[in-house]
Amino acid sequence: MDENSLIFPPDFLLLLLAPLFFICIFLEWYFGDRQQRLPLSARYHWPETLCNVSLAAMYQLADIVTGLFIAKLYLLFFGWRAFDIEMEATTFAALMIAQDFCYYWFHRASHRVRWMWAAHVAHHSSEHMNFSTAFRQSLMYPLAGMWLFWLPLVVIGFEPKWVVFVVLLNLGLQFFVHTQAIKTLGLLEWLFNTPSHHRVHHGRNPQYIDKNYAGIFIIWDRLFGTFAKEVEIVEYGITKPINSVNPLVVTFAEWRDMFKEAFAANLTLIERFKILFSAPQSKL
Repeated sequence: MDENSLIFPPDFLLLLLAPLFFICIFLEWYFGDRQQRLPLSARYHWPETLCNVSLAAMYQLADIVTGLFIAKLYLLFFGWRAFDIEMEATTFAALMIAQDFCYYWFHRASHRVRWMWAAHVAHHSSEHMNFSTAFRQSLMYPLAGMWLFWLPLVVIGFEPKWVVFVVLLNLGLQFFVHTQAIKTLGLLEWLFNTPSHHRVHHGRNPQYIDKNYAGIFIIWDRLFGTFAKEVEIVEYGITKPINSVNPLVVTFAEWRDMFKEAFAANLTLIERFKILFSAPQSKL
């Protein structure tokens, strides 16, 4: 196995899914927005939609640029693996569950550690919820440390290319929970992350903040006390609005504010550390 075999095949997954993503966006816009069947917070505002697409492109570019370093690191740790795991149906299912568990903790840390929130806030900064919101990602995820959360899977013995594939598959499936067109999914709400659960996650209503971190399975939130049911109408966005459709402003606004605070005069080293790695106060 080499770096190229790790980086490039998984990218085809997102390329294969891209037409489906844009078909869903068109259908949601046509039947929900143009025919006014969805609330105002689900409508497509084209400057913001263009910003969302631009953020997705920047995110993909950052993945390509940093991919070689991360690939080498994963391959290094794979050399220290505890087990040799052959990929078959049962082990693939186990990897999906294990990766989703790791995703829960990555996502939770992205809300509770300001350094990671500085990257993740771009995804939450929109005051609308539609399929294009799923494209709203940050090129700063590699710097924030997203890749660290998948390392345990490699050390256990899952081949890095399959870990990367499942990470991308998980993120790809999450596209479909970014909508207001689907109200509930009945009994599936107990096991899986659904549009209803994820609408809660994007809410800035006090009872919705830092809830429903699930990727695919909502069971992690139920187990670890971070579950909230969608009750009142969700108010989307963040408590400190960015108020911009410039993808560079959306990407770097929180990094700018964080570093400005951390490097202010007359602070101790411990105070600077707390500003960078404590919970983001702007969400309270």
